Amino acid sequence: MILESLVTTLNEDGSPNIAPMGPRVEPGMGRFVLRPFKTATTYRNLKRLGEGVLHVTDDVLMLARAAIGEDPRAETRAAGAVRGRVILEACRYYEFRVIAIDDREDRTTIAAETVASGVLREFFGLNRAKHAVVEGAILATRVGILPGDEIVESFDRLVAPVEKTGGPDEIAAFALLAGYLRDRGLPVPDFPRP
Repeated sequence: MILESLVTTLNEDGSPNIAPMGPRVEPGMGRFVLRPFKTATTYRNLKRLGEGVLHVTDDVLMLARAAIGEDPRAETRAAGAVRGRVILEACRYYEFRVIAIDDREDRTTIAAETVASGVLREFFGLNRAKHAVVEGAILATRVGILPGDEIVESFDRLVAPVEKTGGPDEIAAFALLAGYLRDRGLPVPDFPRP
């Protein structure tokens, strides 16, 4: 199963890098597999340090900001068992160490093992708007990879769930993503719609 999450790693200057990541996981989260591209800061940091922190969150505004390279505005604290940072607004976190890296292809395969974990708050729950924002954020990361018309068509289908079921954070996150796509020349309508 792929679990949409945020991964923090440490940059060379010690600052945290926060990136959305969809690792392959199994129940229990003892081990999981990350698949960053070689061009990703997360890959370079994990290759250099070999450890980081995976976060499960329902904060889709933070996830959307991270997906498009904006400051996610996340407060962090030092991890306990690895050199890394824990996002305080996350629901759960898994401190991990890399156990294997296969970087023979542009998209790498990084096997990780959880060495510590914790719960920071309860998961709020599911709604269609949160899922739509996650899908929209994934589309935003595919600009230049997928055909523009495919991105626009898929993004347009996500508008209704956000309008019908979203709260202020989901609406703000979706508007942020729509603006990002428009800034890249994709004909995405203004959101929220008048």
